[in-house]
Amino acid sequence: MIDSARLQRAAEIVMVLGIIALCQPWNLFLHRYGVTIILIGLVTFLCTNWFGGKADEEEHTDGVFDVSDHHEGLK
Repeated sequence: MIDSARLQRAAEIVMVLGIIALCQPWNLFLHRYGVTIILIGLVTFLCTNWFGGKADEEEHTDGVFDVSDHHEGLK
């Protein structure tokens, strides 16, 4: 299965390419479908945040100490 972080990065790139396609004046096809390209990237980005957000937060803690996880003194 595709990693949600990679899919999220691809969605960001698609949104940027959609903005570039919308702003360029040379190709009418790209200019016409620039907003559609942006929306496809946006929907993909939102879906990766909804369905893949919890696993990414747990994997990328990088050894940071979280006070809410420390329950040693509570007895």
